[in-house]
Amino acid sequence: MSDTTAAPPPPPAPKDLHRFPCEACGADLRYQPGATELVCDHCGHRQAIEGMAPAPGKILEIDYLAALKGLDVAETEVTRVTTCPNCAAQVEFDPAVHATECPFCATPVVADTGESRHIKPKGVLPFALDERTAKQAMTDWLGRLWFAPNGLQQYARKGRRLEGIYVPFWTYDAQTKSSYSGQRGTVYYVTESRMRDGKMESVQVQKVRWTPVSGRVARFFDDVLVLASRSLPRDLTDALEPWDLSEMTPYTPEILAGFRAEAYTVELPEGLDTARAYMDRVILRDVKFDIGGDRQQVHRVDTDVSAVTFKHVLLPVWIAAYKYRGKTYRFVVNGQTGKVQGERPWSAWKIAGAVVLGLLVAGIIGAILAAKGGN
Repeated sequence: MSDTTAAPPPPPAPKDLHRFPCEACGADLRYQPGATELVCDHCGHRQAIEGMAPAPGKILEIDYLAALKGLDVAETEVTRVTTCPNCAAQVEFDPAVHATECPFCATPVVADTGESRHIKPKGVLPFALDERTAKQAMTDWLGRLWFAPNGLQQYARKGRRLEGIYVPFWTYDAQTKSSYSGQRGTVYYVTESRMRDGKMESVQVQKVRWTPVSGRVARFFDDVLVLASRSLPRDLTDALEPWDLSEMTPYTPEILAGFRAEAYTVELPEGLDTARAYMDRVILRDVKFDIGGDRQQVHRVDTDVSAVTFKHVLLPVWIAAYKYRGKTYRFVVNGQTGKVQGERPWSAWKIAGAVVLGLLVAGIIGAILAAKGGN
């Protein structure tokens, strides 16, 4: 008897995301930062993005435990991504582009046909700043760097474009209830007699009276933000905060038109571990506040975490990656606020010159003081 069981259907072919033809001339439209429309650079036609508006509290969360058991196909998508051989960034490229530079490390990349199934983004924080504004913010920041080689600043300003990247993040919500035990310290003072310079003196000595305490604290965590990428150092992206997530809009691919989107490489459980570490720090602060007194000792904290939900969201970052003397340096600009962070080399010549100048100034001041003292 032949096996008549039908084979499961193949996954849907990935769409050419983020490309939208102009209704007037057929050229590609792109998202206009700070607006709610797409614009055609070829003919100037503008096209509104339907339903694009901040939606605080209206972007649906996904149950974490249910996701671990398996997500519905409707919650996932297949995308074409190219993996950088140097920094392992997974970035969606325009299908017409076959070779380019990785926006995260400036390594030459040849586009491949790799496909990846990922959890769909639920929310997008649109770019509010265009490239010109972001580049000016970066140029101003570079101009304020002390001891940076002149060559780096000149190289960074030679008309190199910034790349607009939607960087993946997880947000986690959770209800926590914690029981604790510890001690409350109350400061008091006693008068003691002590010998000083051959004389007996009365001094006030600080003491701490410790009292055993225990109790419970509870906190609901909303939108704990965790970077879901390994392409950028976390200290760079953390330094771009704060983000105004109230401006986030439900995900629609039109907002990504003209930009690139990075696929997440930090999986859901690992992201939750990072979020839990943050929650534990906040809970410890809550426990110390609940203990009260002048000093606190915390011996034990047992936390029950429930109702965990999450979202996959995309946040806007302008990125410049430069190769300088064989090493890659990256600068990032918050695409919402214009805040700049970056990696930078140090000029040994400038540092040495500053040290020599400092010694000369100190020597001159010393000579002047010596001359005055001799009069």
